[in-house]
Formats: sequence, structure tokens, C-alpha cells
Amino acid sequence: MGYRFTLDDVAFLRSPQGLDALDDAARLTFGASSMLADIGHVRSRCAPHDGAVVETVLCRRRGRAKLRAADDMLFTDDALQQATPSAVARRRAEEISTRLPGAVVHDLTCSIGAELMELSRQEGISGVIGSDMDRVRLAMARHNTALDGSRATLLAADALTSTSSADIVLADPGRRAGSSRVFRLDQLTPPLLDLLDVCSGRPAAVKCAPGLDYRTLRDTHGFVGQVQITSLDGAVREACLWTERDGEPAQRATVLRTDADGSVRSFDVTDHEPDDVAVGEVGEWVIDPDGAIVRAGLVRNFAHRHGLWQLDPRIAYLTGDTVPPGERGFRVLDVAGVTDKELRKRLTALDCGSLEILVRGLDIDPDRLRKRLKPKGSRPLALVLTRIGRKGVALICEPGVRVP
Repeated sequence: MGYRFTLDDVAFLRSPQGLDALDDAARLTFGASSMLADIGHVRSRCAPHDGAVVETVLCRRRGRAKLRAADDMLFTDDALQQATPSAVARRRAEEISTRLPGAVVHDLTCSIGAELMELSRQEGISGVIGSDMDRVRLAMARHNTALDGSRATLLAADALTSTSSADIVLADPGRRAGSSRVFRLDQLTPPLLDLLDVCSGRPAAVKCAPGLDYRTLRDTHGFVGQVQITSLDGAVREACLWTERDGEPAQRATVLRTDADGSVRSFDVTDHEPDDVAVGEVGEWVIDPDGAIVRAGLVRNFAHRHGLWQLDPRIAYLTGDTVPPGERGFRVLDVAGVTDKELRKRLTALDCGSLEILVRGLDIDPDRLRKRLKPKGSRPLALVLTRIGRKGVALICEPGVRVP
């Protein structure tokens, strides 16, 4: 659960004394061997707010890979876990400014303000409002949005109560109950269907967990907007429900990739693209599409775009003679059955050492299989296990490579 912050804690952290305490604590390691001594040092300087200082320093370190201004932000542990990564929030802010130039945007569940910070940076957005019921998180959002001179207006309000006439609203219902994640639509906070009702009548973007059952949302609850599944550097981050489509695709996958210089490239795949692809024999390469494409149900659309084909119509692995730019492919060396005896024989013949194992369509645990195979050679290889029809097939490949 993490440390439970109070408004007094936040006020202290924003004060000159608190900022000095944070700078001092940031120089400590808080490692296993020094934890007690480091905590004692902080307590001697700033009790009774020492817990807040320690938690903030640790949250900032965890947040660096996710949020661009993490080293100066205030968080709770739960808020950091649910905060939208800066690259994902920036892409959404850019999209809003393109869809609705000059719009006023209201984030109904702004929490610590991570999304507000990116919205405020967009020149095409004329105003930003953030609201939340949690006054501690609102106080943190005031600090965070002030870091880069944000023009956000913040207020305490229930997401299910209309409090503005903004042109578009955002929401990110809570996906935790205590220390556990929740997955049912009615277990979110506030409940997803109630939130969609409140948002009806104007454009809205509602962020949800990437495992959202969007088919039930469409078939049972009548959702007719766009479902956008977004990944960042190979990890599927969220599903975003855009309530107004205006002729745009019903399904969209957005793939974000961070380059070595820190810039972010992106591409979209949608159900407006053709999806007629062949099913055929194994080609020179096997490609495992990005998780956003798989979750969005757009594997065939992606395959058509790049001239790939499927090994089995119900399995997401693709194959072809080239690897699409930016994607990871595995060059096929051999095709085998999936019994331990046959795999051990084939891998030994190829001098297999380290072994990456990918599985789709078969009930095989990669870690347990690797222990049973006991590869002892010197050559790194990859093993792609899948099902073609009713038959299990093993594709023995060179290690995966990403094409520039």
C-alpha cells in the first residue's frame, strides 16, 4: 500500500525546509545494508514527516522510467503505479489538439496531474482543468503542474458530477481494490458504465486497463466508440475508449517506441485497413506482432500492410520473407515437433546454449521446458512454439533481431 500521505505532509514537502530534506535524502542509497541508518538520518532531520520524505524519494526513483519530470514530482505509490507514462499522455494530448483545435480539456480523475502536465504543454489546447476527490493527490497535482508553469485549473469534485463545460473530458477510473487489481467493468472506481453515461453528449477519452473486455462492452453495453490499445517499448499500457468516432476506425493499435536519443516514434494500425492475408508454410522469418496489435485484434491488418502471412488463422504469429521496419523477427533454422526428446536432439545438433522461448496456442511453460531441455552448447537460439491446425510445432530460430 505504501506510506499514507496527509495534507500536512504535502505542505511540508513543498516548503523550503521540505525541499531541502528531499535533496538531502536523495543522496542516500536506501539499500538493504543502509536502510535503517538512512531512515534514521531522515527522521533526525524532519520528523514527523520523515516517512513522507523517504517515500517520495523512493517513488521518484521508480518513476524515472515512466514520467519525464519524476525527479521533481510528488506521488503516492498507488498514484505512481496508475499514472500514465509521459510518452503515452503526450501522444494523447497531441491527438486531442489535432481533433479539437483550441479545446478546453477536463481530466475528471486527474490524481497527481501527470496527464495535465502533458496537456498543458500542447499549444493547440486552450485550457486544462483537473479534478479529483482525493485532496492529497490534488495538492500533489498543484505542485507537479507548477513545475513547468502549467495553466491547469484544479478543483475537488466527483467524476460523476458535471462540473465544467469543457469541450472534451478525460477519465482514468481506479483499477485497484486495496492491494489487488480489479478487472470487471463495475469494479472500477468510478464504475466504467456510470462514467460513460456522465460523459455522453460530448467527446470523451476514458483510459482503462489493456485487458479490458471491449467485446462485451460493445456487444452487451452498446459502446460504439473507438477502442485504442497503446503499447510503449513493447509493453501494452492501456486501452483508451474514445466515445465519438466520426467515421474513424472502431479498433486502433498505437505502437510507441523510444529511440536511443529519447525521442519517441509511433505508428497506428486500424480496422479500416484490409485484412485479407493468406495462411501458408513457414517463411524465412517469424514475426511476433506488438502486443497492442494483438490485443486490438488487428494482426491480419498488420500482416496485409507488410506482405506477411499466417501460420494458422487463429494464432498471432506471422511469417514472411522480410521483417517490417522497426519490428523484431526470428530467422527460422529448423522446424520440429514439440516433444522434449526431439527438441533436445535438434537443439544439441545446433550447439544451442542460451535459449529464448516464445509460446502461443500451446499449454507449455517456457521456464520449465528450458530446465528440461538443459541446453549446454555455446550458440544462442530462440524457440518459437505454436500450433498449426491441431499439431504443435517448434520453430528453431536465430536470436530475434529488430530491423531499423
